[in-house]
Amino acid sequence: MADQNESKVLEPDENKAVNKILISDEFLTPNQIVSRLDRYIIGQQEAKKAVAIALRNRLRRQNVSDDLRDEIMPNNIIMIGPTGVGKTEIARRLAKLARAPFVKVEASKFTEVGYVGRDVESMIRDLADQAVSMVRSEKSQEVKEKAAALAEERLLEILLPSVPVGSYEREDEEGVNGVGEEKRNADLEEAVNRKSREKMLERLRSGRMEDRQIEMEISSDSQGGMMQIFGPLGQMEELGGIMQDLMSGLPKKRKKRRVTIAEARKILEQEEVQKLIDMDAVIKEAVQKVEESGIVFIDEIDKIAAPTTGGGGKGPDVSREGVQRDLLPIVEGSNVATKHGMVRTDHVLFIASGAFHVAKPSDLIPELQGRFPIRVELKSLTEEDFYKILTQPKNALIKQYKALLHTEGVELEFTDEAIKKLAAIAAQVNEAVENIGARRLHTIMTNLLEELMFNIPEKCSDEQIVIDEVMVDEKLSKIITDRDLSQYIL
Repeated sequence: MADQNESKVLEPDENKAVNKILISDEFLTPNQIVSRLDRYIIGQQEAKKAVAIALRNRLRRQNVSDDLRDEIMPNNIIMIGPTGVGKTEIARRLAKLARAPFVKVEASKFTEVGYVGRDVESMIRDLADQAVSMVRSEKSQEVKEKAAALAEERLLEILLPSVPVGSYEREDEEGVNGVGEEKRNADLEEAVNRKSREKMLERLRSGRMEDRQIEMEISSDSQGGMMQIFGPLGQMEELGGIMQDLMSGLPKKRKKRRVTIAEARKILEQEEVQKLIDMDAVIKEAVQKVEESGIVFIDEIDKIAAPTTGGGGKGPDVSREGVQRDLLPIVEGSNVATKHGMVRTDHVLFIASGAFHVAKPSDLIPELQGRFPIRVELKSLTEEDFYKILTQPKNALIKQYKALLHTEGVELEFTDEAIKKLAAIAAQVNEAVENIGARRLHTIMTNLLEELMFNIPEKCSDEQIVIDEVMVDEKLSKIITDRDLSQYIL
């Protein structure tokens, strides 16, 4: 039954309003969310459970009565754990499951002096842009067939322009309407023209003319993107939106260009899609998506925590606390000006993460700590975890390399002993050098297969290659035994 429910979730009704979602079997339960995350992320069940509850609570909130709905605030989450254990991947996969606007920012970027054009509110502006792009893409799919038909008509008009047929009914000297020889010729010409267009349309649909070149007018975007507006960031955003609206009202320049029919079809389809989409409705829906289901992932939040010094005072970098105070109203809930209008952040879900090797979560200012009430600690990856990461996920690294070499006609196979050896090496190097989590597997696999990937296809085409434990030892033994070399290579 769980599989049947999951199959329903893949195609939810996208036309439903955000605030009219009904809880039913068509939507993921917390257990199903965790199960779906398990396909890509190994372990970290506590973190998966926390984000699954947060996602389901959003759905529950939208079914609460109106007078109480706005009072229910999201439980923002802070993930604590070393790099490479799945913090970012959990948030990214969660956003895909929810089909929600998602943006990832690094908190440390906001501490850089003179970081032009980026302030804390930029994360919400980026989220709004992401939502508009997402909704526009969904609407484009809805009108795709109609746009293709209209583009086909325009393409046919370019190849075989229709002949305008005037009225050949004339009034003679005595005031009697008559049909002369000119109208009979025109009717015959119209019939021939219609038949020619039908034949041309048939050839177009058959694909026999895709490589033929034609000359057509296309709109030039050279007049957009050339103007830069400088000033305070909030005012700049509003002024930039106003200027964009003004520029969009101007007639676009068009220039002639020779393209193939295949290229012309794509250009015309894009133009027709833009005509069919109501951008005002897109922006309205996108802003609603941001406010009701947006997810902001704030990485490296530990970098803006000011660790307490030995003397009991704060560290010298006061900009860190300044960034925290800038973050506070955004996380707490405020209105942010974007080029798509004002966006409320009251119900945006914020997920923060950090290694917290030096600082501690308690080093954040108390007000910001209170805005992240859910804390989950992610565990370091073990040798067993590395083995599962290499074999179980749908996007496992071994599966990726197999797919890459399959395109060259080479079947790559790994013995179970070889995979276990790779997992052991990853765990050993992480412990001896620096713990970078699952990212260690990328460097180990690169060193293992570097020579093989270089020599294909000249020396290894059309054959099966088996990676066994002996080959792993030969390729990686020096790296394991020499600590300095491992620091340099891995």
